[in-house]
Amino acid sequence: MFAYYLRLGLHSLRRNPLLTSLMVVAIGFGVAASMTTYAVLRATSNNPIPQKSSQLFTPQIDNAGPSVTGDDNGEPPDLMSYIDAMALMQAHRAKRQTAMYPIGVSIIPPDASRLPFQETSYATYADTFSMFDIPFLYGAGWSAQEDQARAAVAVIGRALNDKLFQGANSVGRDIVLDNHSYRIVGVMNNWNPQPMFYDVRTAGGFGDPTQVFIPFTHAVDLEIPTIGANMCATSSNGGWNTWLRSDCVWINYWVELPDNASVAAYHDYLYSYAAQQQHAGRFQWAPNIRLRNVMQWLDYKQVVPPESKISLLVSLGFLLICLVNTVGLLLAKFMRRAPEIGVRRALGASRNAIYVQFLIEAGTVGLAGGLLGVVMTGVGMLGISLVFEPQIARLATVDTSLVGLTLCVAVLATVMAAFYPTWRAAQVQPAWQLKSS
Repeated sequence: MFAYYLRLGLHSLRRNPLLTSLMVVAIGFGVAASMTTYAVLRATSNNPIPQKSSQLFTPQIDNAGPSVTGDDNGEPPDLMSYIDAMALMQAHRAKRQTAMYPIGVSIIPPDASRLPFQETSYATYADTFSMFDIPFLYGAGWSAQEDQARAAVAVIGRALNDKLFQGANSVGRDIVLDNHSYRIVGVMNNWNPQPMFYDVRTAGGFGDPTQVFIPFTHAVDLEIPTIGANMCATSSNGGWNTWLRSDCVWINYWVELPDNASVAAYHDYLYSYAAQQQHAGRFQWAPNIRLRNVMQWLDYKQVVPPESKISLLVSLGFLLICLVNTVGLLLAKFMRRAPEIGVRRALGASRNAIYVQFLIEAGTVGLAGGLLGVVMTGVGMLGISLVFEPQIARLATVDTSLVGLTLCVAVLATVMAAFYPTWRAAQVQPAWQLKSS
């Protein structure tokens, strides 16, 4: 029976091509607008590391006091000072921990004819690779012993490996950064979590994939400065060591806490550490700390651009307007077939049969609108950089799940819009229709 009603629906669509075209275009444009903006929201609000987002935490310690944090509702700084970061590293109260900061080193290609260039690079600790589940194409990350030895080693990304070594296994070979040679110990395999949760400050949560990691300890020895945020409550002039001993905050700090008990214990430790600093006279205020996991951190930093939420609401409103117009068109289309409905009812067709027939016909309209919506969504992706920043626009892509969702939304929305026209069609009185005919 479903196939029979489907054939009737397709035949009806061909019988009224103008009305059908108007409905398909209205649904197609409405669905395409909503799906294009949804693709942006989906990309920006994505969980960048779902398997561990509830186990990775970034601690915050207020080392500036109410005179500075008062402007931010008392929230501690987003970053950590070198003093506090090293104290937490040495205490080693988490299963894994790392301090990291962005560096702006120049990569010197082995081919002397090529010019130096820069890639997204970080100085970090060995635990980073296991904490963030970084996949490797060749080799692995360096060890904690190499951290302590301040070794000149590096992990590079697959894209950089392709650029420098044509995709060959480069483990054991050297890479030159700012005229310093590093031994490559691992090549990452396309690791690019978005939003870039581990450094929201530098790129606003969205940036190019990291292509170089070197040991934090070695970078400090070479006095490689950060290219990210460097916030100082007081002047830090006086050289590298003075800057390290200052309360300037510039380090991203992450810990891995596998269960609730370890989270509570680490929170208590942070509070105790801040209290010790107050007791020692370094802090002149009560302990003020925070401990947020990945999704809490992204939500607190409001990584999702507000324009993406507004655009989605506007596009959903546009879809609603399109559906209201579709209701009117379906009503006109169905009521023009009142004589046909009267004959069917006189021959014994029930109202339920009329409901099923016309809802299936509406579903075919929705499916056609959905197919047009898929095409228009693809076109919308090409122009999305006109509305959003390029690093955000490139994240929005058309994939299988978005195509399926587009078709489902189009069919479901059209069927829902068809309920009232179908109800009106099912109320046709067969006796009156036969008499008037």
